[in-house]
Order: sequence, then C-alpha cells, then structure tokens
Amino acid sequence: MDTPLSPISPTAPVAVVTGGARGIGLAVARWFLARGHRVALLDLEAEALQRTVAGLAAPHTSGAVLGLPCDVSDPAQVQAAIDGVARAFGRIDALVNNAGIAIFKPIGETAYDDWRRVLAVNLDGPFLCSQACVPHMLAAGGGAIVNIASISGLRASTLRVAYGTSKAALIHLTKQQATELGTQGIRVNCVAPGPVDTEMAKQVHSQAIRQDYHDVIPLARYGTPEEIAEAVGFLCSPAASYVNGQLLAVDGGFDAAGIGLATLRQGAAR
Repeated sequence: MDTPLSPISPTAPVAVVTGGARGIGLAVARWFLARGHRVALLDLEAEALQRTVAGLAAPHTSGAVLGLPCDVSDPAQVQAAIDGVARAFGRIDALVNNAGIAIFKPIGETAYDDWRRVLAVNLDGPFLCSQACVPHMLAAGGGAIVNIASISGLRASTLRVAYGTSKAALIHLTKQQATELGTQGIRVNCVAPGPVDTEMAKQVHSQAIRQDYHDVIPLARYGTPEEIAEAVGFLCSPAASYVNGQLLAVDGGFDAAGIGLATLRQGAAR
C-alpha cells in the first residue's frame, strides 16, 4: 500500500513553470509537487491550463497549485502573472522557462510574422519571465532558473530556421544570465532536449521522421517528459548548487553522434 503524501506546507518553496499545461511543463510541475514545492503554472491556453490544475488537485496539493493564463511574449501579461504568483505564494524560488512554439517551414516560406512570433515566445518569453521573477528570488535569498532550449539550438536541421535560431539564442541568453545573476545568488542553466514523446511531437512527427531520429540517436528512441523533468529538477535543486551557466543536452546521445549508426546496427544484426 502506498504511503499517503504529506500536505505541502504553505511556506514551501515556489517554482514557476511556463508552458505548464501539458508535456514537459506538466512533468516538471509534477516533479516539484512530488518534492514538496508549491507550483505556479503559466500557459497561453486557459482551458487546457484549467484542466491541468484540476488534474493535479489532490489532498496533499491543496492550495499548492496555481494556474495563470499568460502570453509570455507580452511584457504586461508576464508582469501581471508573476505579481499574481507573489501575492498568492509570497515568494519565488525557481523558474523554468519552458513555453515555446515551433513553425516548420523552409527558409523561403517563413514569413516575417512567423519569424517574429517564434522568437517572441521562445526568446523574449524567457527574458521577460526571468526579469519579472528575479526581484522575488532576491527577496527569498536566491534561486534557480532553467531555460528549456532544444538540440535544434546546437545543430541545424531542415525547416527550423526560426525555431533553431531562437533556441541557439536562448542558450547564449542562459550564459549571459548566469554570469550576471550568479553574482546575486541566482543560478541559471539550460536543458536542451532531443526529440521528446509529447503530444505535440506525435502530431507533427511522421513515422518517417521518427525513424530518422531513431537512426541517428544512439539510444534509438525518443525521450519522455519525465526524463527531461528529472534533469530540470536536478538543476533547480541544492544538488546542483555549484552548477551555473551550463547546457545539459538530454538527447539520448544525439548531439554526440556523427554518421554511421544505422550501418553499425545493421552490421550488429547480421
């Protein structure tokens, strides 16, 4: 029989997770809740966010989960949402900048509006959310920020001119933040997931694309949201107290591998 979880303290540390209604953001929220944190979820999709908050409801999480609809690319909405977190919970200790979008088009077909929207969410969003959260982290004595980039920010691939560029810029933003905010007791690191088995990936990755990934990833599979959450949680935790300004690729070895994996596997199978 499972041991009932203890109620989360009304003075427990607080984690803010953007894009928290589903996928990696939801898995990160569950990681924090399981370890006694209070969690504030920001997401553009209000109805999905409401369902998620309701789904996380349990006796031990009573009062520990807050959902705030927010477009992270809008400075006024971000400030209002973070002010709402501070009013409700009284502190902010961790921020996970997970909200992101992707538009898959050839360079010549990527409209300027496509380009700007992707960069606004994927790059402006982490910049704005970090700025809004930092004063509350300083008031709490320090904190941790984790930016969710992508393996597409490390190696180029087709149809990702806006997405890949935004994630490469986010990796550098992480280093800028870590250098400056580290002097104030706020650590900033970055996780770069490879392909992850989320609902979005299932919608946009055809069987052929999935096979392409399997052919070039040494572990020959997609990651899970929970595996990404474990890496994010570690970087936010005291176990990573001396880790700052780092990029952690959680990608099954994708970035490390060159060509030849498919041939190697065929040889091993014979």
